[in-house]
Amino acid sequence: MTILRSKFFLFFAAIVLSVPCFSQIIAEGKTKIVRNYPDDPHLAIFESKDVITAFNTKRENFTGKAALANQTTCHVFRLLSECGVPVAFRKQLDERSFLGDLCEMIQYEVVVRREAHGSYLKRHPELEKGAVFPKLVVEFFLKTSDNNWLGTAIPKDDPFIQFTDSGAELYLPDVPITSQKPFLVLSDYPLKDQPQYFEQIAKIAKQTFLILEKAWQMESARLVDFKVEFGFNYKGELLLADVIDNDSWRVIQNQQYIDKQAYRDGQSVDAVTLLYQRVCFLTDHFKLPDQQLILWRESDKDDLDPFVKQLGRFENTHLKSTIVTSSVHKNPIGSNSVLQEKLKQVPDSVLISYNGTSNGAGPTLSASPTIPVITTPAGWDVRAPSATPVMTVMEPQNALLAALQILACRNPLLYMQLRMEQEEHLLNVVESDE
Repeated sequence: MTILRSKFFLFFAAIVLSVPCFSQIIAEGKTKIVRNYPDDPHLAIFESKDVITAFNTKRENFTGKAALANQTTCHVFRLLSECGVPVAFRKQLDERSFLGDLCEMIQYEVVVRREAHGSYLKRHPELEKGAVFPKLVVEFFLKTSDNNWLGTAIPKDDPFIQFTDSGAELYLPDVPITSQKPFLVLSDYPLKDQPQYFEQIAKIAKQTFLILEKAWQMESARLVDFKVEFGFNYKGELLLADVIDNDSWRVIQNQQYIDKQAYRDGQSVDAVTLLYQRVCFLTDHFKLPDQQLILWRESDKDDLDPFVKQLGRFENTHLKSTIVTSSVHKNPIGSNSVLQEKLKQVPDSVLISYNGTSNGAGPTLSASPTIPVITTPAGWDVRAPSATPVMTVMEPQNALLAALQILACRNPLLYMQLRMEQEEHLLNVVESDE
């Protein structure tokens, strides 16, 4: 009996040590709890709560929300981590919690917008709801509580910030920006002496948004805006921290919000539960596909350097380039066999045919598989036969860009890389026009 009791107590102790609720609480908010991680003081356990809130005035119990929120966050952060975004997330622990870096949080909420919704419309009533921003809008809001900032009373929590030479100007987030003056100008504010981090934060926030924008597009939905937070880990590294769940964004599917906005708009917890379940299910699909760009040439004389040099910026473990040297007009059957073998390994592919005197290589290669084939003539004109889905792009760099854009339709990381460059180019064009 004594032996059985000892085994029972050892078993119970093991369970106790493995359950997050027995860890010491470091911090607690409206929807989550942060606990210490006994095995590493630089890490923490982030546990979601079965609570949903809105406008700091509406709060209800939401049975099952903790599991849905945590799993959604884990789905999102796994994708971001795979895409190389610096995140505090380490791994999921159980249904309600995950392990992450314990960060010194920066007291800003960073909002990225593709469309005009929410408080943006209140600050800019001249815009229609859903107005699209070709270039992402990044905004900063000061994180406050109880209408107070470091002992100074303020009229509303989480004010909108504009940084100027005179300091951080605080504005009411729900009043037209043109009809108000800053209610407070801070001469001292977070990161004032480290201005380089503002640019880094904005860049990471935009990269994160673009990755998730494409991931949602692949689920037939639109990510229109989101809120993220940042912090520094014990090494001083800037990380995307906190959580990204269905409380963090606005997502529209079938012309309806499928996020927390539905609760803000008055839908019942039962109705919102179905939306959170759908979002959790859909975000489980957030993954990078295995893709391939095939560079086909007739002989070693066809120099692929114009492609290879540019492609190196985009290659990763999920996107590889394959060089094939095979004469299509001399050995069409053998070339087709080689192509089919490459597609058997990675079906999601695009082929660029860069050939010298073999004008028919691209059309011949495009006649068999159902993948996009782009012909780039090396100094020769190309005329394709009818009913042959081959595209002709004259410049190698443009051909490569076209191929990457095709792959990016199904690749959140590649989409982000290309779109970041497009938006930067758009910014330069606008500035030059002005």
